[in-house]
Amino acid sequence: MLKILEGARVVDPQVGLDAVADIYVRDARIVAVLPAGGAARASGAAGNDGVVGDWSDAERVGLHGKVVLPGLFDMHVHFREPGQEHKEDILTGSRAAARGGFTGVATMANTNPVIDNAKLIERQIERGAEVGLVDIYPIGAVTKGLAGEELAEMGEMAEAGAVAFSDDGHGIQHGGLMRLALDYAKVWDRPIITHSQDNALVGSGVVNEGVVSTRLGLAGWPAQGEVAQILRDVELVKLTGGRMHVAHISTAAGVAAVREAKGAGLDVTAEATPHHLFLTEDDITTEYETYLKVNPPLRARGDAEALADAVVDGTIDVISTDHAPHAAHEKDLEFENAPFGMIGLETSLPAVFTGLVEPGRIGWDRVVELMAARPRQILRLAPQKVEAGAEANLCVFDPAGTTPVDREHLASKSANSGFWGRVLHGNVWGTLLRGEFTYREGEVAK
Repeated sequence: MLKILEGARVVDPQVGLDAVADIYVRDARIVAVLPAGGAARASGAAGNDGVVGDWSDAERVGLHGKVVLPGLFDMHVHFREPGQEHKEDILTGSRAAARGGFTGVATMANTNPVIDNAKLIERQIERGAEVGLVDIYPIGAVTKGLAGEELAEMGEMAEAGAVAFSDDGHGIQHGGLMRLALDYAKVWDRPIITHSQDNALVGSGVVNEGVVSTRLGLAGWPAQGEVAQILRDVELVKLTGGRMHVAHISTAAGVAAVREAKGAGLDVTAEATPHHLFLTEDDITTEYETYLKVNPPLRARGDAEALADAVVDGTIDVISTDHAPHAAHEKDLEFENAPFGMIGLETSLPAVFTGLVEPGRIGWDRVVELMAARPRQILRLAPQKVEAGAEANLCVFDPAGTTPVDREHLASKSANSGFWGRVLHGNVWGTLLRGEFTYREGEVAK
């Protein structure tokens, strides 16, 4: 199958590319990326520019005014399969990923049963391939059953294809166990992805501790509950030489701890979510909107500003969604009783465009680093580049479009978005996985 993607601005800092170009795709791979407007090249004439053969029958896809990036990668999603398919499953999660411009995702282990053994790792990979809309890379549990008491069979999971280990949803309370996890994961060059939560400090907290928790009469989740465990785990990285990735960092103090660890040369990386970047505790009103209940909670405006500054200066390596679907009846409870989490795959890039690119805080090159290149580097996956010979895994974004956040426009099985009812700027126009559109102009391929 031949395609010529014509006239988009193509951005990939991995190969020094930011230009209006035509991308020639044969079957699963990019044949050439050439300056736009070379229509004569499609006539069948062979030249020394890499476009060899007859392209007269190629599908020509006009992308003028749009931006083409390497396929996005989200290293923190919850697809809920097995055991919680009423919230999401690998098919609907993959559809949401395709609509969001993602060609790869890493799935967390907190399913039922927990993904804490090699067979379940293998099944995640097989099921992702069966669906075929996004490449799935499973993350194995650190501890058996996420119980925080005994290490899972990390080696067997690594050999089966686990790209990292995490007890996401649960902070590992036992420092000695965390030390062992960092030591063992180092053998297979895998990071431990931490959920930084000191339970003794957090207790029953459900919103950020401060003025808003007092106003709403809800139990507070203090910032110190995050930073205390980040600081402990930084010391354990120093002790073991292991690799740590801090998931969904939410506080200015947490950012400062990561910045100091990086300055000391430790192998510590961090991610922020769009909801922690662009929403705050002030968005939660006396209507007690449970779709805004997340863990860690939405923080104060100063925390969100510190996260944005850290995205700009490179302290934060990755923007991940922590896509956490829940059924409507589960969120339709009192705030204290509703589950933590919100979806994010379909709104992530429009939110980043609206909140960071349009205001001029970052450019498209930094978007590629944050949402495509760096997460793959951290997980030791092959890079996805926009160059001749590479797999044609691409995200097509329309800066002139809009992304309404409502039921009509969501492919996820769940609708618990923190941006519910808003209209974000720009929209994902299309996604290609190995040369085929998995999503295009509002339609998912499967």
